[in-house]
Parts: sequence; structure tokens; C-alpha cells
Amino acid sequence: MEQSAQQAQQLDHLATAPPLSRSTFAAFGAPGLGGPAPAAPPDPRPILELEGEEYEDELDSLGDWVDDFLLPVYGTEVTTASPWCLRWQEHDDVVAWLHALWLAYQQHKDPEAGLSGMFVWHRDFLTHAIAAIRAPGGPLSACMTSPERPAHRILPGPPSSTRIGKAKPQNNETPGELEPGEPAS
Repeated sequence: MEQSAQQAQQLDHLATAPPLSRSTFAAFGAPGLGGPAPAAPPDPRPILELEGEEYEDELDSLGDWVDDFLLPVYGTEVTTASPWCLRWQEHDDVVAWLHALWLAYQQHKDPEAGLSGMFVWHRDFLTHAIAAIRAPGGPLSACMTSPERPAHRILPGPPSSTRIGKAKPQNNETPGELEPGEPAS
């Protein structure tokens, strides 16, 4: 009987959680184990949604990364098949692509991404983004195609879409059909 009582006491002791303040994990900041809850990382926002000084600061940081890391390592020769623009910051689509690439780089170089994080960044992000930005028919195609001839030109985009109101069809009309003599808008 005495042995059964000791086993019951031991089971009760093992089933009771230790006080959180005495956790050996408290120093590591593990949530729920006595450490402070980690601060939530800021929500990344696409650079084109930023305005004013916030946009300028983000563009400066992006420019540092592009000039100090991306181009020296991955900036292949400028040719007609792989154009570049010294004023890439004026091409909104290029800024958006490079910013997304930079955010992905930051995420995948983090130790939490694991040992294959940078491989994933190369495979899933870098190759595709650079191919889209520097494509012969891409956003920089009217810019520098030879280092001896620096050039910059923003290609015009398509005009705004025409909105068509949805009118309720009368009689046997099909929606969007013009009445005889009605001017096309």
C-alpha cells in the first residue's frame, strides 16, 4: 500500500506543470515557457504602397542592397538580351520587382529559413525576377543595352480601361449591345 501511495504522489508531481517563472527556457524568450512573448515582426508592405519619406527611406535601402549586393554578384553583362538602367528607380515596375526580391532575400537568409533558405531564394525568386526585369522585351528594354551607350526611357503603358455599365437587357437585346444610331463610347 505504501508503494502505491508513493507512485500516486510521483504521478501527481509529474502531472503538475512547473511554475512558469522557474522555467529553464525563460532566458530564451520562449512564449508560454516563462519568457516574454516575442515582438511580432512588422507587416511588410509593397514599396509602391508607401508614400513620402517612408517611400524614400525604403527606396534608399533598396538602392543600397541593389548597388552593394545584387548587381556586383548577379548583375551580368549588359546586352540587348539583358538590358539595365542606371535610373531603375524611375521604373515603378522594376522598383516593385526588386523590392519583392529584396524582401524575399531578407526572409530566406534568416536562420529560421534553414540551411536551404538561400537555395530556395535563388531557385524561386532570384532567377524569375531577374529574367522578368532584364528580359529583351521587359521594362528596361528601351534603356541601356550597351555600357558604352547609357540610355533611359520609360515605356508608355496601356491606357486606362473603359468601364462599361451593365444595363438590364430589354426585349431581346444582349447586354452591351448598342442601339441603332447610338454613339459608341
